[in-house]
Formats: sequence, C-alpha cells, structure tokens
Amino acid sequence: MSDNSILIRKLKKADKSAFKTLYFSYYDKLIHMAKRFDFKFLTPEDFIQETFLQVHKNRHQLKEDVLLDKQLFVICRNIILNHLNRENKVIPLQPLHLSDSFEETADTEEESDQEWLLQLIDQLPPQRQLIFRLHKLESYSYDEIATMTNLSHKTIANHIYLANTFLKKKLKKA
Repeated sequence: MSDNSILIRKLKKADKSAFKTLYFSYYDKLIHMAKRFDFKFLTPEDFIQETFLQVHKNRHQLKEDVLLDKQLFVICRNIILNHLNRENKVIPLQPLHLSDSFEETADTEEESDQEWLLQLIDQLPPQRQLIFRLHKLESYSYDEIATMTNLSHKTIANHIYLANTFLKKKLKKA
C-alpha cells in the first residue's frame, strides 16, 4: 500500500494529523500554481483555502488509485477557473461622482443614463445594493467594505458579481 493511499484513507476518516500533513505538504505547491493566474478580486491564498475546504468537505470522494497531488491540483484549478469565468462576466463601471445636492436639473443624456442606472441599482436587494454602491459608486475597496460590513471578500465579490449580472440583464433588455 502506497503512502498516497494511506494518507487518503486517513483523510477519509477525518484524521486531523493527516489533514495537517496534507496542508503543509501541498500549500506552497498550490500557491505557486495559483500565482500564475491574474485575479481582480481575490488572492491566490483565497483559492488555496477554498481548495482545502473542498477537500475536507468532499474527502469521501478522494480516489486512492489517483495521486493526491493530481487530485488537489485539479480541484484548485477548477475553483480558480470557475472564479475567473465569473470575474470575466463582471461589468466594469466607472465610479459615478454624484453630488450631494440634486438642485441642478438633469438636462444631458449622461445624467439621465446615470439616473436610470441608479434606479436599476435601487431594485437590488438591500445588502447587495449597499455593497455595490460602496464599491462601484463610492470606490471603496473590498478591504474597506469587509471592515464596514463584517463580510468576507468572497461574499463581497459574490454580491458584486450578482449585482453586475442583474444590471447586465436589464441593460440587454433596454
């Protein structure tokens, strides 16, 4: 019986020392692979953490006859590629510099487009709307939003993605 299959059997039994061994044996290798990708929102470390979470959560699906490093790299790569696909669907919006007073009349087409966009944003669920406004309209970073809302970067990225998806659908219909 190989070391690979022994480690996998221990992982399947939720052996903490086996998971610790796995983590310390493969963390640097996975980071090195993840750094080859260009991420807009998350860091390579975020994807490695997600990989280990997935391995732990789905440890019963590990295959003893397949090298563990190959399984880890496939899981990590799939997580990264899925995220990159979502990132590519994000609509880049320039921050709107809105004045606090709306005394001036909106007589240009650009101002009416901004007003229409704000009306669409108002249709988002409250938390998604808040996060979208903070990031896209007020130019807060994910770190700043995370501090304000006690949400993870991943949750913030998901809210931005879902808001962009909603706006993209509405814009296509218009």
